[in-house]
Amino acid sequence: MNHRHFLAAASCLAAAAMTVPALAQEDSNSLTVGIGAAVIPSYEGSDDYRVIPIPQLRGKVSDFAFWTRGPGLYFDAIPNTDPNGLDFQLGPVVTARFDRSGLKNIKDDAVRALGKRDVAIEVGGFAGIGKTGVFTSAYDNLSVRVAVTKDVAGAHKSYVVTPAIEYFTPLSTRSFVGLGVSADYVGKRYGRYYYDIDAADALASGLPAYSDAGNSAGFKRVGVNLTGGVSLSGDLRKGWALFALGGYARMLGDYGDSPVVSIAGSRNQWAGAVGIGYTF
Repeated sequence: MNHRHFLAAASCLAAAAMTVPALAQEDSNSLTVGIGAAVIPSYEGSDDYRVIPIPQLRGKVSDFAFWTRGPGLYFDAIPNTDPNGLDFQLGPVVTARFDRSGLKNIKDDAVRALGKRDVAIEVGGFAGIGKTGVFTSAYDNLSVRVAVTKDVAGAHKSYVVTPAIEYFTPLSTRSFVGLGVSADYVGKRYGRYYYDIDAADALASGLPAYSDAGNSAGFKRVGVNLTGGVSLSGDLRKGWALFALGGYARMLGDYGDSPVVSIAGSRNQWAGAVGIGYTF
């Protein structure tokens, strides 16, 4: 699981709450659909929060896996058929970034005065490796993945690199817990688009002018999330299940120093989600 930006990154955290671990994915064909509600910052770097719905989808067709993460769709082009639980991952990803695209969702007057940003459509791929049966049982799973995407819609016109490490373990056939750590490395045009403030914007918003975020590429944020789930049918492999998630991220470097974050928002970013899913 992967993929983090923060309006979209918080959505991705909520997506992890809809993920059933290896215990529920033994069949070569499966489908889990879910719906949840997430509390996330009103924009990436905000200290105000809002509630958004999170629909989710995850499944396998002939051992080819696919899943959504917030507004993103992933497809693993390498089938998961290794009898020893080793899973090589490689495939395409496409996602949408809605950060600051709707001014009505921004509660801070100064950031609202900076104007809205266009929706970014980020297209790319991911690669990783996972192993089922690592520490606690034959069904726990440890995975490492890197996703690389680029905006093709002409919004920030830059790239995002997202490394992630995730661990899930079933506590029984009825419940599981998981822990994930991820980060975002972005190009300089990304920082310039979302975090720099020119003279005209400074005059309109009352925030000081700022240009450091667009000077170079760098790590924008690092985050950790804890997930858990319990089956209502008694078996995670079928039927209804409830999920919950809590996440924390920290804005880094010049991105965290931007007045959009340091004055109007906060480096500390929190997210939470609850949801329900059904596995066929």
